[in-house]
This record gives sequence, structure tokens and C-alpha cells, in this order.
Amino acid sequence: MSSNHDITENIVFDLVSIQYHALQGSHLYRQFLDDARQAEHPDVEAFIKECQESDERRAIRCHELLKDLTAETLTS
Repeated sequence: MSSNHDITENIVFDLVSIQYHALQGSHLYRQFLDDARQAEHPDVEAFIKECQESDERRAIRCHELLKDLTAETLTS
């Protein structure tokens, strides 16, 4: 039982870490977007926006998985 508990704790930590870094990256992209706009590079701006949206989706997915994992842990 203890081994399973450790694995769950590791998974939670992993997902929280992924979510944190995705949100942090998404926040940083704001500055990158401003730089691309100021330099008048719409192709670079579009690419950075794609990266930002990808990180936002990743953070949302982590949140969903953490919610599910927490619910499973509470009902076990």
C-alpha cells in the first residue's frame, strides 16, 4: 500500500510541475509577443501565440488530470 501511495505522490508532483512550467511559459510569452509586435514580425508573433496556446492547453489538461487523480485518491 505504501508503494502505491508513493507512486501517486510522484504522479501528483509530476503533474503539478508540468502545470507550473506551462503556466510560467504562457506568462513569459506575453513579453515575447510584445517583442515580435514591436519588431513587426507577424510570422514570429503567430508562432509565439501557438506556443502560448499550447502551454495553456497543457496547463488545463494537467488541472483536469489532477482533479481526477484527487477524486480517485479520496474515494479509495
